[in-house]
Amino acid sequence: MTSSHNTNSRISEALAFDDVLVEPAESSVLPAQASTKTRLTRSIELNIPLMSSAMDTVTEDAMAIAMAQQGGMGVIHKNLSVEEQAEQVRRVKRFESGMVVNPVTVGPDQTLAEVQIIMDRHGVSGLPVIEEGSGRLVGMLTNRDMRFTSDLNTHVKDLMTPRSELVTVLNGAAPEQARELLHRHRIEKLLVVDESDRCIGLITVKDMDKATTHPLAIKDTQGRLRCAAAVGVGEDGLNRAAALVDAGVDVIVVDTAHGHSQGVLTTVETLKARHPGIQIIAGNVATPQAARALIKAGADCIKIGIGPGSICTTRVVAGVGVPQFSAVMETAAACHELDIPAIADGGIRTSGDIVKAIGAGADVVMVGSLLAGTDESPGETFLYQGRAYKSYRGMGSLGAMARGSADRYFQAEVRDTLKLVPEGIEGQVAYKGGMAPVVHQLVGGLKAGMGYTGSATIGELQVKTMFRRITNAGLRESHVHDVTITREAPNYQRD
Repeated sequence: MTSSHNTNSRISEALAFDDVLVEPAESSVLPAQASTKTRLTRSIELNIPLMSSAMDTVTEDAMAIAMAQQGGMGVIHKNLSVEEQAEQVRRVKRFESGMVVNPVTVGPDQTLAEVQIIMDRHGVSGLPVIEEGSGRLVGMLTNRDMRFTSDLNTHVKDLMTPRSELVTVLNGAAPEQARELLHRHRIEKLLVVDESDRCIGLITVKDMDKATTHPLAIKDTQGRLRCAAAVGVGEDGLNRAAALVDAGVDVIVVDTAHGHSQGVLTTVETLKARHPGIQIIAGNVATPQAARALIKAGADCIKIGIGPGSICTTRVVAGVGVPQFSAVMETAAACHELDIPAIADGGIRTSGDIVKAIGAGADVVMVGSLLAGTDESPGETFLYQGRAYKSYRGMGSLGAMARGSADRYFQAEVRDTLKLVPEGIEGQVAYKGGMAPVVHQLVGGLKAGMGYTGSATIGELQVKTMFRRITNAGLRESHVHDVTITREAPNYQRD
């Protein structure tokens, strides 16, 4: 006779970030000396262990650009058409580079009307003019050339700066030579040509200045900012991934609520077979078994977190999940046994939580709510009861699912929005201004934690950290108490 009830009587304990504190240790490391460089995937490193989440109120091209400039990475959400998401990836890749490879070009016989459409679509102010067929450079057309012309039927060749007057540089020239030419000729754009005088690149003053302003920026081998983009499962996800790879994306994130499912495993395997050179992050999971299965399928990084997000209701609606501290500690250990990095996705409310997540084994943390209120996140700023806010919603909320993320929760076949079963809510977060000061405080708190533990690197923090479990009284003692705050700190607030 078989039993009709669950015979697994072992109920293990699981902890959240607020249940523990990091124990201080002897240290000779000053926060300013700590290195925050970390591994994201098998072959990609970040200069800070931060990613912005693939949410439609957090990461589009503006956030992805800003994150890469700071040394982290943004994941462009998939609640966009395939074409829109791919174009956002292109914007990131074009934004800052040592050289814009294969720049957008026009032909000499095209009209200004056509040129204006191209400039608006790609967000550029100057276009190399090339000869059809040979690809040879014949001129350059900029907004300055078009400024006083009202006839949109005018041909490019009648307004462009001819080849004989252009300043160019041969491919492979040193950055110092390019900067010297820009300065000597007082120009903002320098065309790069090969031995056959074909235009193969474009160097701008702005891009060279950005390299100085953002020394930690994460770039690919061509000097372009790195970015990631999210896809779902099945044929739709595979087709979307193909378009993103063509657009130049660095990392594909197979983004689902339950990564330990056959559809996700099959998608990862197929992506690796079709695009062996692309790096794949897969998730979300909360157990070592799930991580091992995804790594076996070909994942280059595992994303950990089921239900820890501030806007996520999965644990209440489905009754499923693992408190994030324990999920990270157990699952990251399995990842590291196989030399694969892990991301702690969700549950991060303070810089101290970042220290705890990395101490528990995470190589990178992914944040949503901490960045949702910044200028770089999508959406408008609005006033509510005299204060400025921005909207923030879970990808499992009704609004996000209706827009396109239902497949993340395996409800893609549901056509009637009234029959969707949401696992998230829609809300608002306080407006914070630019994201750079927010990231500065988060990284500053992380470095402080590294100083307290004597950890000079992220790897040392993962190995050296010792935790103490605390009581509710210990948590209350950790927060501001017995005083009225008269001036808010930029890195602390009490819910």
